[in-house]
Amino acid sequence: MRSTIRRLPDAELEVMQAIWACTPPVARVEIDEILKDTHPMALTTLLTLLTRLSEKGFIKIEKNSRSAQYIPLVTQEEYLAEQSKRFFDKLCGGSLSTFATALCNSGLTKEEIAELRDLLERGKL
Repeated sequence: MRSTIRRLPDAELEVMQAIWACTPPVARVEIDEILKDTHPMALTTLLTLLTRLSEKGFIKIEKNSRSAQYIPLVTQEEYLAEQSKRFFDKLCGGSLSTFATALCNSGLTKEEIAELRDLLERGKL
């Protein structure tokens, strides 16, 4: 994993989530199809966001004659891990007990807490 993966603004993150939901390489129409119901945006806006993601090193743009394909360079898991660590360090001061208390008070159901406990006990986290 890279040393630091920057936090993305919400609009760019929505585009990345659409890219992660597809099998690479991803065409713009696939991204647009995923976003159209929940986060519709103009073609120029989408293209601008894709360019920004490329400039930030999140995706690679492969252009062919009339279209482009988008390939993620950062996995969803890498991004989530980096942002989780940043949250843990910044907001919880690196305190595991503060983080655990916040997580339990976040509205998780008893089943979700039990699942988390099970994952920890089995060494899956």
